[in-house]
Amino acid sequence: MKRHNPLAAMFMISLLCILSACGNELKQNHTIAATDNPTVKESNNEDTVEKKTLVVYFSATGTTKTLSEHAADILNSDIYEIVPAIPYTEEDLAYYTDGRADQEQQDNEARPAISEPIKNIEQYETIVLGYPIWHGQAPRIISTFLESYDFSNKTILPFCTSQSSGIGTSDTNLHSLADNAKWLEGRRFAADTTRETIKEWLDSMAIKPDKNAFDFDKHVVKLNSGYEMPMMGLGTYSLSDDECYNSIIALLKNGGRLIDTAYMYHNEASVGRAVRESNIAREEIFVTTKLYLTQYSDAANAIDEALERLGLDYIDLMLLHHPGEGDVEAYKAMEQAVKDGKIHSIGLSNWYVEELEAFLPQISITPALIQNEIHPYYQENDVIPYVQNLGITMQGWYPFGGRGHTSELLSDKTITTIAAAHNVTPAQVILRWNLQKGVTVIPGSSNPNHIQENLDLFTFELSQDEMAQINALDRNEKHDWY
Repeated sequence: MKRHNPLAAMFMISLLCILSACGNELKQNHTIAATDNPTVKESNNEDTVEKKTLVVYFSATGTTKTLSEHAADILNSDIYEIVPAIPYTEEDLAYYTDGRADQEQQDNEARPAISEPIKNIEQYETIVLGYPIWHGQAPRIISTFLESYDFSNKTILPFCTSQSSGIGTSDTNLHSLADNAKWLEGRRFAADTTRETIKEWLDSMAIKPDKNAFDFDKHVVKLNSGYEMPMMGLGTYSLSDDECYNSIIALLKNGGRLIDTAYMYHNEASVGRAVRESNIAREEIFVTTKLYLTQYSDAANAIDEALERLGLDYIDLMLLHHPGEGDVEAYKAMEQAVKDGKIHSIGLSNWYVEELEAFLPQISITPALIQNEIHPYYQENDVIPYVQNLGITMQGWYPFGGRGHTSELLSDKTITTIAAAHNVTPAQVILRWNLQKGVTVIPGSSNPNHIQENLDLFTFELSQDEMAQINALDRNEKHDWY
């Protein structure tokens, strides 16, 4: 299991101006058919509806579609396309020909029909609404959409796609159609707007990714940086030289792709060698490392040194190992390294609510991940929801208790009884419990059989009652000082 070392001491003026869709997405978002009934997440303790974000858009030429897909990808949200019951033809869209679009825009009462409605819209708390500009306003089909649902207690964030003109009154004129919603200020985007710009805008509007970013089919979690990370992997604390190298090779041979290391583990070189010699494509392997407090005063050079020790072109995720003097400046150095392409995602280790409340207002890039001690005897039930509600992924070290507590935890009667019921090991039960709480795991081991076992977490599922039984084991018993 993972351990830190305390002794060595994160559209256009007109429709004709629309350009073609821009850019490729990093990952695929969740597209819902209009008649789909999107899955409602079950709480571990009680049945609740998880309030989520839905990106809704109408697109005639593809520009609004592309930017809406960027938004849904960034937010890990569902996406719904407003599809006209009668599709628009090129002739319908031709400006100043008295065609269909012209006639609709001249008629405030026009309400073009939508092919299919959204079911269970009540599960969505925030609606990001995209549309092109037609004669300075949103197409009338947007009015149809807004008058079709009850938006009480929902937030609507509108945006338009227009090459030159601003959003004008196209957003505020919609407010009366859903006056029971909380409307945020809209914004215009050109056709060539990048994904990064859309992310900056969503961040500035405090629209965070849906916290349920886990894909149990693919065994990955979508980070708020846009990258996917395996849910489970290998922690390499106390593994050195050939032992570290062989453990990583065992992980990779068994399908594992997440490796956690740190400057203070003194094994980054072994980690990098295993990755390079694995014959697995670099982009398939996710490598996390950390800067230690002693490196914060010269973090930019420390990042370059980490890359050199690893022998890799980029680091998937870099964390600050602990809060400490100079941590904000060190984090800003990591932010610059993200811009320079040296690091893909950045985060923090051993930060709790009080530390985060002080730290987050001082930085620009929201951490992609927070890594803390988490196990059934120390569950961090105050920290986990706080972090997840910020759209940040949670990761647990010491999943088996650590520091002489592993045997006690793995022999806990509640856990062994649940393990026997599923014909799995107590270790697998604990790791699966973490995953179902939305916590990724990095157990450490040099035993190839244990490494394989720790990856085999998807042939069974804990019931709500079993989750509640493990939740009841919490003693608030921290087994390390940080």
